[in-house]
Amino acid sequence: MLIKTLCLGHVQTNCYIVTDEESRQCAVIDPGAEPNTVMNYLESNKLKCTHILLTHGHFDHTGAVEDVMKQTGATVYMHKKDVRRNLLEMGFRYNPPKGTQYYKEGDEVKVGPLTFKVIETPGHSEGSVCLICDGAIFTGDTLFKDSCGRTDFPGCSGADMMRSLKRLYELEGDYEIYPGHMEHTTLERERRFNVMMKSALQS
Repeated sequence: MLIKTLCLGHVQTNCYIVTDEESRQCAVIDPGAEPNTVMNYLESNKLKCTHILLTHGHFDHTGAVEDVMKQTGATVYMHKKDVRRNLLEMGFRYNPPKGTQYYKEGDEVKVGPLTFKVIETPGHSEGSVCLICDGAIFTGDTLFKDSCGRTDFPGCSGADMMRSLKRLYELEGDYEIYPGHMEHTTLERERRFNVMMKSALQS
């Protein structure tokens, strides 16, 4: 499994391209902006994008979805709780393109031989998920290095965030953590040093 990080847009969102090196099939996780940058990477490396996976529906994680989908024919996946219901939710939920599939707790999405397991981790948004693939977790805006996602937007919940952080803490073993912003980390490091994660154990 090859993981490429593209830092996109004015808020520097991490978009991940996760590739099976043998088949060259890949998933694009959170294409938040700059569709040309995403497509240039796919085309220059002769990759076949079959899936676009969203950790949540905020604008900075979804801005390039439709362009990448149209150019690749990939299927979009997200959690239904982050679908936009009215204009007041613009930016905080997403109006997905036709054909979008909705995943939920325990679902598995196969990209060639790679399997992404969905775990629901609400807090930053109602429909936030983390995606586990082999030894990696793509945490979106749930877990960051030394921190966690904001909970002061519409649809956020501090109590849900604490429960989600506790759930991640209690996963067995260690994982590489690929967050929606900032640098990569490991789950074991965050168990030791992340004060928000430690607080979650006491809440």
